[in-house]
Amino acid sequence: MKRYFIEVAYKGARFSGFQVQENAHTVQAEVDRAMSILFRDTIISTGSSRTDAGVNAMQNFLHFETALPLHPQFLYKINAILPEDVVLRQIYEVPAEAHSRFDALGRSYEYTLYTHKDPFMQDRGYFFPYKLNIDALQEAASLIKSYEDFTTFSKRNTQVKTFICRIEESYWEVTGERIVYNVTANRFLRGMVRGLVGTMLRVGRGKLTMDEFKAAIESKDCTNADFAVPGHGLFLMKVHYPEGLLTPVAFGR
Repeated sequence: MKRYFIEVAYKGARFSGFQVQENAHTVQAEVDRAMSILFRDTIISTGSSRTDAGVNAMQNFLHFETALPLHPQFLYKINAILPEDVVLRQIYEVPAEAHSRFDALGRSYEYTLYTHKDPFMQDRGYFFPYKLNIDALQEAASLIKSYEDFTTFSKRNTQVKTFICRIEESYWEVTGERIVYNVTANRFLRGMVRGLVGTMLRVGRGKLTMDEFKAAIESKDCTNADFAVPGHGLFLMKVHYPEGLLTPVAFGR
């Protein structure tokens, strides 16, 4: 048996999330279906990062095992089977003990706002035509890095054992009519990025002072966070792995 990591990207609008769920249309289910068709054998993958309904990914990973050889046109054939809103970008051979979720060192997300009506952005960003204090947003984003317990920004009904996360990057970028929040951490909780964005937007609009924002973080109470920003503005941008773990499979020409 050989173990492989596969790198995928997807547009989340039609899906009920990434992870396989009973009676729901998910990205992982589509990937498993496509691989099972190509291998003519049941393939069950393990995902690196769960994303909610509507959330997009420029890069996510899964791993699977098979004793069967890879088809010389593996990437082409898999992408011909997958729906148009999912693409398999690369496949990597990895050590037998490698795990797409547990070996990840961190993940990077972006959340995009756009401030003027744009039909080409409606499923890739959150239309937010309100005045924002960018300096206040940056101050809030910077403050986040000084905390480790993010209980406030985790949705209820989660099964995690700890709410401790290490935030490595947290900042806003303004480019023309787009305002983008960038965040990188060793791990994220369920709904965490959307909770951070929604609550910071309250700061940026002057509806929450910096002291109140700080108190909300320290309250460890999710009712003090605002999760009401849509999933389609959120992108999983990158999953970080140890250098040298991923070896791209070289297919003959």
